[in-house]
Amino acid sequence: MAKKRLTVAFIKSASAPPGIYGDDHGLRLRVMPSGSRQWIWRGTVAGKRCDLGLGSPPYVGLAEARETAFEYRRLARRGGDPASLRQRPTLPTFAEAVEAAIEVQRLSWKDGGRQEAIWRSRLDCYAMPRLGRLRVDRVTVADVMAVLLPIWQDKHETARRVRFMLSACFKWAISQGHRQDNPADTVTAALPKPARVAKHHKALPHGEVAAALDKMKASKRAWWATKACLQFVIGTACRSIEARGAVWSEIDLEAREWRVPASRMKAKRDHVFPLNDLALAALQEAADMADGSALVFPSQTGRTLSDSTMSKLLRENGIEAVPHGFRSSFRDWAGETGVAREVAEACLAHVVANRTEAAYARSDLLARRVGVMDAWGRYLTGEAGEVIPFRERRA
Repeated sequence: MAKKRLTVAFIKSASAPPGIYGDDHGLRLRVMPSGSRQWIWRGTVAGKRCDLGLGSPPYVGLAEARETAFEYRRLARRGGDPASLRQRPTLPTFAEAVEAAIEVQRLSWKDGGRQEAIWRSRLDCYAMPRLGRLRVDRVTVADVMAVLLPIWQDKHETARRVRFMLSACFKWAISQGHRQDNPADTVTAALPKPARVAKHHKALPHGEVAAALDKMKASKRAWWATKACLQFVIGTACRSIEARGAVWSEIDLEAREWRVPASRMKAKRDHVFPLNDLALAALQEAADMADGSALVFPSQTGRTLSDSTMSKLLRENGIEAVPHGFRSSFRDWAGETGVAREVAEACLAHVVANRTEAAYARSDLLARRVGVMDAWGRYLTGEAGEVIPFRERRA
């Protein structure tokens, strides 16, 4: 038996004389007088010599045969029987693992299939060409790296989400005993640090908000709820998602308050938004158009409005801003009119970042916020914009 390692050229050669040719970890190539070839693993199992067939070239290549031989030798050295591996059911491909993982994730998705469509679109675009046909236990960190690296800098947010999806698929495979590690988690240590470029939401100077509001309200093409919801967002300086998900049970017209539960707030704390005249006008329109839906601003299909629909309204009217940007407009106005920082931040439902300060700042400053929001509403409707004390607020 030859002592040199096998080569691909030798395996393909038709002139190799009959015999058994050795390689690493007990791998053997048996060449028959007829010229046919067969891979064999030869080792010692439980004190006895054992020969196991591994298939034939070209259906099993040299690299795959070496990998199997290494696995057999390692198992035998630990006291196991490599023959038991031959009884394993066929493991799923990565594409099959994706389908199984989506089935599990679907249990928590309540958006009518939107998340599933996003998963399929991103994985089909970025992962499947490289990983789809691979057996799920054969996917390596290098394979995952090859998927993520080309988009890690230029499309970092997309790459980050794809990595999360890959990780979920491999976690499913681990839970089923198909592999021991998660290459999508391991790869993060090898990926370069993403270039951080500050991206701010497009916002208008506060002096231009009133004109933009008039232009938006005059739009003939937009759905009434889209316009009313955006007016409500501007009047309350809330986040778009909070207004789009608002339900009538949260509104107290008599107290002029909108009470949003912690489950719908970014900071996961209950928050009360004072309602100025501008916000109340949006609610009045919603009440006039109400069709029995629990949502204050339902879409044309009766579901929650999408943020893209509101952005489209602004874009179609030539308004260089996004819904979230009006919070920035409010914050600039508050800073320029002398509103105390802690009050302005409370109006935006921001959490105090400093833990020591947060431990003492437990008031929601509602009384002071009422005056600020009233002044903001009057500023947008062309009235005096100075901040007035709560006690002087109009009835």
